[in-house]
Amino acid sequence: MLALGKLLELTLAGREPAEKTQLTAKGVRMRWLTEGALEVSPAADRDSGMDLLLSAGIHGNETAPIELLDRLIIAIARGEITPRVRILFVFGNPGAMRTGARFVEEDLNRLFNGRHENSSGPEALRACELEHLAETFFSQPQRTRLHYDLHTAIRGSRIEQFALYPYKEGRMHSRQQLARLRAAGMEAVLLQNKPSIVFSAYTYDQLGAEAFTLELGKARPFGQNAGVNVERLEQRLTHIIEGTEPSLEQASLEGLQLFSVAREVIKRSDAFVLHLPDDVENFSELAEGYLLAEDVASTRWVIEESGARIIFPNPKVKNGLRAGMIIEPASAAGLV
Repeated sequence: MLALGKLLELTLAGREPAEKTQLTAKGVRMRWLTEGALEVSPAADRDSGMDLLLSAGIHGNETAPIELLDRLIIAIARGEITPRVRILFVFGNPGAMRTGARFVEEDLNRLFNGRHENSSGPEALRACELEHLAETFFSQPQRTRLHYDLHTAIRGSRIEQFALYPYKEGRMHSRQQLARLRAAGMEAVLLQNKPSIVFSAYTYDQLGAEAFTLELGKARPFGQNAGVNVERLEQRLTHIIEGTEPSLEQASLEGLQLFSVAREVIKRSDAFVLHLPDDVENFSELAEGYLLAEDVASTRWVIEESGARIIFPNPKVKNGLRAGMIIEPASAAGLV
């Protein structure tokens, strides 16, 4: 196997490879760009015209997606997968990955779309670097651009595998992309309706990619991910990479649950209180009239929406950041 197939091993050890560029026996070029970043290019006569960015480890303790990308990289290096697309593999937060922590100083996935300019420290520098890597990778014209940013969640979820679809004013969400997500094992998609500061929102908003944050289960340490079933996603990614993906023209959305964001719960002060158990699961239902949270100056979040649910509740975030999202069922009426 080519040495660059050991990107995860190199990243966890904090080492640079001796050779920065290598070719597989099938003419696939693997090029190490910087710590945790590997560009893979197919032979020119096999290039299908797609640029695929696959990122994981934006939170260092979310190891199942990291292991998934590791398997794909190794399979390419061994010649078991022959790409027909350009791929940028990214392990997002190497420092946090090495310590098994969510982040080193602050949440990397809250520092994109320019937010890093108002911060400092290792995550701010890395967010800037990742934006530049993605911008360069997606700079070639007339190519299809797709980004999957793979995560696992802090807590359990009543819908275990789901995706978040970013928002850009004037741009419609794609039915075909939702069908692809359904085929990859996603059970639900949250259609966002305002700009965001996460990695997938940056590539969607600024670089024109179809981009998604994928939540694949609960975060566990390396080697303990038997309970996180990514088989369907791994199979779909392999088909995309090899150019053997079935047509999406007639693909069905049957069984895929759609949600939209009703409100975000923003923590304004240290007085913030979230009235939920510590072990509450994502997609837990909230009854109308329920007092969800309180903050300074008599700020209250009372549930008004029918069919409301909570995702990403986290009262420990820094002041000014999102401490949860109230979501509600959505229809497929606005898809293109």
